[in-house]
Amino acid sequence: MMLTKHPKFKFKYIYQQFFSHISIIIVAFLLLSLLFAYYVEDLIYENKADELISYGDAILKDMKEAPVATDVLNQYSNVLAARKMSFSMFDKEGKLYLINKNGPAIKNLKPKEWEKVTKGITLIVQSDKRFGQEGVTFVVRPYKDNGKFIGGVLLTSPISGSSKMIHQINKFLLYTILIAFGVSFLQSWFLSRIHVHRIKRLREATSLVSEGNYHVKVNSSNFDEIGELAIDFNHMVDKINASMLEIESLENRRRQFMADVSHEMRTPLTTISGVIEGLKNDMIPEEDKERGINLVSQEAKRLIRLVNENLDYEKIRSNQIKLFKEEIQLLEVLEIIQEQLSMQAEEKNNQIIVETDQDVHVMADYDRLVQILINITKNSIQFTTNGTIWLRGRMEQNWAIIEVEDTGLGIDTKEIQNIWRRFYKADISRTSNPYGEFGLGLSIVKQLVVLHEGKIEVFSERGKGTKFVIRLKID
Repeated sequence: MMLTKHPKFKFKYIYQQFFSHISIIIVAFLLLSLLFAYYVEDLIYENKADELISYGDAILKDMKEAPVATDVLNQYSNVLAARKMSFSMFDKEGKLYLINKNGPAIKNLKPKEWEKVTKGITLIVQSDKRFGQEGVTFVVRPYKDNGKFIGGVLLTSPISGSSKMIHQINKFLLYTILIAFGVSFLQSWFLSRIHVHRIKRLREATSLVSEGNYHVKVNSSNFDEIGELAIDFNHMVDKINASMLEIESLENRRRQFMADVSHEMRTPLTTISGVIEGLKNDMIPEEDKERGINLVSQEAKRLIRLVNENLDYEKIRSNQIKLFKEEIQLLEVLEIIQEQLSMQAEEKNNQIIVETDQDVHVMADYDRLVQILINITKNSIQFTTNGTIWLRGRMEQNWAIIEVEDTGLGIDTKEIQNIWRRFYKADISRTSNPYGEFGLGLSIVKQLVVLHEGKIEVFSERGKGTKFVIRLKID
């Protein structure tokens, strides 16, 4: 047997839910914030570089048209100085022009960078301190004439303004993260409490079920898995409740069964024992011995019928009986029933009447169909005196309808559903009689009709007779 070790430290589910939510939110916020900050910083520097490139193109264009236009260079120098930018012109050797030679020196470029420039590739550096202590963004725009490198322009812009803007954006981003984190904190705590509360209700309900309360219910929904779990829980409780009721019913029926069997066996066994003791001790007169032996024979047959009916019922209920269906003419079967039970009917001054056409046929097991009709007809004879019993048959769409109707005592409406129960007998049948005295006949009838995939109904009213209606499929 495997033993489960329970940990000493417990981490409550509400905290698991809460910390899992918060950790996911924190990681998501951090990643988004880093990506956003990187994107904004890159965008600012890119815009700054684009601005420098546009100025460089304009200078190169104007210098192409007027190579020695000092006024043009001075004008650009003043405009760029107002924006805290500077520029310098250089030749193919990297030497600055005489004009504006106080601009940033091209010699600060690295060899690889200068190689790119000489090949006509624009050099862009977002942040560097080679042209100022505070750091600058600089662009080197090469100039070619007929595919031949002849020089270019170097433009710089301090990064202090860009850094300030980035710092401001990061500051607002931090405030946004803190506010969002606070809202997420409260929301995560609230949702965690809701989920834990729902699970707690299921746990409390489970405890009640373990204590024997099978009527407990929990709120259910199809919204999520917890709601579906609640649906399954309610379904489980309904099943357990139904099972407990069935167990209780079976236990009551078992007690009733034992009482009924004891009651039914006591009388014939007492009679048999008494007659045998009388014969053994020569207490029965010679002229009464034959009657006593006949009585023993009758009571023994009665016990055999009880045992056989019980065995038959158990075989039917456990599906041990196989049906051999064939097409049967209903008129022939009903006339046989009429003939077999005519003497029993005459003993109670009853008349059996058959009403059916010759063309009415049914697909059924012949022996079991006869057993069904004999049991029902015997039941009608048992509760009918000086009356009539009708055996009818007719066709109705794909069904063969068989009716057994009598003018007997009838059954109370409340007792109709009980007549199918094993060993059930109405009060009127408690008197000793030779037919169906064990209360097994109708329960066997019901099982046999079900095996035929048919239906059976009872319509009765106290004092106005009873009608059994059996529906069997034709094909």
